[in-house]
Amino acid sequence: MQNIVEAIQAGEPDAVAALPVPDHYRGITLHADEVAMFEGLGGRDKDPRKSLHLDEVATPEPAAGEVLIAVMASGINHNTVWSSIFEPLPTFQFLARYGRTSPQAARHDLPYHVLGSDLAGVVLRRGEGVTAWKPGDEVVAHCLSVELHHPDGHGDTMLDPEQRIWGFETNFGGLAELALVKANQVMPKPRHLTWEEAAASGLVNSTAYRQLVSANGARMKQGDNVLIWGASGGLGSYATQLALNGGATPVCVVSSPQKAEVCRRMGAELVIDRSAEGYRFWQDEHTQDVREWRRLGARIRELTGGEDPDIVFEHPGRETFGASVYVARRGGTIVSCASTSGYEHSYDNRYLWMHLKRIIGTHFANYREAWEANRLITKGRVHPTLSQAVPLEQTSQAVYDMHHNRHQGKVGVLCLAPRPGLGVRDPEFRARHEEAINRFRTEPASDQ
Repeated sequence: MQNIVEAIQAGEPDAVAALPVPDHYRGITLHADEVAMFEGLGGRDKDPRKSLHLDEVATPEPAAGEVLIAVMASGINHNTVWSSIFEPLPTFQFLARYGRTSPQAARHDLPYHVLGSDLAGVVLRRGEGVTAWKPGDEVVAHCLSVELHHPDGHGDTMLDPEQRIWGFETNFGGLAELALVKANQVMPKPRHLTWEEAAASGLVNSTAYRQLVSANGARMKQGDNVLIWGASGGLGSYATQLALNGGATPVCVVSSPQKAEVCRRMGAELVIDRSAEGYRFWQDEHTQDVREWRRLGARIRELTGGEDPDIVFEHPGRETFGASVYVARRGGTIVSCASTSGYEHSYDNRYLWMHLKRIIGTHFANYREAWEANRLITKGRVHPTLSQAVPLEQTSQAVYDMHHNRHQGKVGVLCLAPRPGLGVRDPEFRARHEEAINRFRTEPASDQ
């Protein structure tokens, strides 16, 4: 493995192609025999540090249409948190279901699950029929895995009945030294970014792009007011940038003064610190507080000059969904891609049907949307929101911190990269965007 790293650092693609691939590699795993370890505990009490392991696992051989990648860096997403606490169900059920579909898919049904839905790295090997990528290519990967044997997926690949999220519903994910992906998941690595910066954007930037910009989402337009929950987090930080780029006005909801300041550094002017202003949308476990919905709506209008949100960028779920439906303007859109605070949403339908609002569900992005989102990163129009990068050995602690919302932006993981700050191939272009690239940093950025 060290020889591979040295060849990558030297920028020698031919040397990378000539090196043997190790039989085993290290990855962050779950174990199938531990899925009951948290029974009886509430979600907040489940500790990812107990369920996540750093193991040596066997290297898979790329089959037709697949590539094996040396992972220099990866990132942590909420699906890693869900996987680690076995919610909403153990991911081994996904692997078993996938394994029954074909002999090629059967390789994923293992007693361990290598997690991770982001990566930046270098192609090591390619399977039969792969022509767009070759060993030595520096790449990132999006997390959409599809089979496309059914007509439903050919208009929008997210509608394919065999659509899955790589590293969550499939095995051999990116929180590892090696990863196996379909060749159509691979995209060019932005040349001005480090490995850890390039790995940070794949899942969340693509998700936010579909949710806000795409015709499959909210169709955001110039002049829209966009209420963004968790605007300094992994998803929200990209939504804020997309809103600003698209001529919309983000109304950023955050939970601390530090996170509010990060939003202002991105260029957002309208920020609500929900903790400082004491919003409590639930009186108790079963009763929402309509007065708090109204108070939030009044605060938004105070900031916008009397206008309600055209779009509400929803992902917290249960805790905020009732408020989201209430505050959206007449004819407005609530677009939801997750439920990090709970999957059972409750809202007053009078404010939906009588005010002609729409709820749209979105999930990750199709290949075209992911490519366009990555293109914005490559062109320096959207920047990674990496706050820190930890070694692979510290992944479980970083997942624990995300579970308890102790992070901001994206947390990166150094897999094969020996230290932060490596992988920049276009320092001149980077210099034009250095301040924006580093605005989420909670630790000093390494010298390039």
